[in-house]
Amino acid sequence: MRILIITDAWRPQTNGVVRTYEHLQEELEKLGHTVKVIGPHDFRFRLPMPGYREIELALFPGFQLKKMIETFKPETIHIGTEGPLGQAAAYYCHRRGLPFTTCYHTQFPDYAAKRAAKIFPWLEDPVRRFFIHRLRRFHNHSAAIMTATPSLDRTLRAWGFTASLHRLTRGVSIDLFMPEKKDVFANPEKPVALYVGRIAIEKNLEDFLSMTWKGSKILVGDGPDREKLAGRFPDAVFTGKKTGEDLAACYQSADIFVFPSRTDTFGMVLIEALSCGLPIAAYPVTGPADIVTEPMLGALNDDLAAAAQKALTAPGDGKARHDYVSTHYTWPIVAEQFIAGTEDSGAILQSTRA
Repeated sequence: MRILIITDAWRPQTNGVVRTYEHLQEELEKLGHTVKVIGPHDFRFRLPMPGYREIELALFPGFQLKKMIETFKPETIHIGTEGPLGQAAAYYCHRRGLPFTTCYHTQFPDYAAKRAAKIFPWLEDPVRRFFIHRLRRFHNHSAAIMTATPSLDRTLRAWGFTASLHRLTRGVSIDLFMPEKKDVFANPEKPVALYVGRIAIEKNLEDFLSMTWKGSKILVGDGPDREKLAGRFPDAVFTGKKTGEDLAACYQSADIFVFPSRTDTFGMVLIEALSCGLPIAAYPVTGPADIVTEPMLGALNDDLAAAAQKALTAPGDGKARHDYVSTHYTWPIVAEQFIAGTEDSGAILQSTRA
């Protein structure tokens, strides 16, 4: 099958959406499919996204995107994001009566609301409701919305999303993220509580940094709030961004993984941490509540410090957590889910129609 994926988040960006489609493309091609990904850097005119300067958005992509779609002649079209490229792709399909699938990757209503509230607190609820309305209109035109967790399904239904929902979980490179023990941090006070991800307001990092913890707090990643938080919490260690083996070594040098976000749809770092043998401490919200389903995987609590203390004594061992991830969260499973969702929703085109 000729599969076209259109996404506003693509290389050279590095985030969960990009990593999802990189691995999905690789696995789909292993299954014999032809996959093309169209991203912002296929277009000459781009503008940095406010608040996320590493993300560039294509400007007025409609005409060029039309030519690219018709040249590729896809048998199915998947729209991965709701930005300018996603909007232009949905408009193209709608005008021609072509079915397409979408994916709900990011809780953008919550992200936008939190950023608006930094300037005017009274804007938080109106901004959130505005973006829920916009995203509902966008996704309800799709043949299927691919979602990562049952908790997210319930949220979307409560918001009035009526399109068919199909599961598209996430995977982990189990040969890279292994339960080995390393020590890459400079003489940290034990136990080591680790966070990996973007250093930004929507990640709720102040809850992690201010929680009671007799040990070290280490944050791996970068973002607009790094300098401010490092100044406010000088006892915490901010390593900057890590990738590949260096990232795996950070997980392998910690004792627990703390995930303070309340707004993620999944949290790929959760399964990377588990694959490296770390138990999770998090709030009982979408993402963690769907992943941390057994005591050996960690602890959830509305008191993050209590969750961290309980996770530290979680039953089982690193190998058991790695084996659990190997069974439930691999990229071949994700690729099979993608094909099933595409076929079950009827989002298959005759190549001559596109």
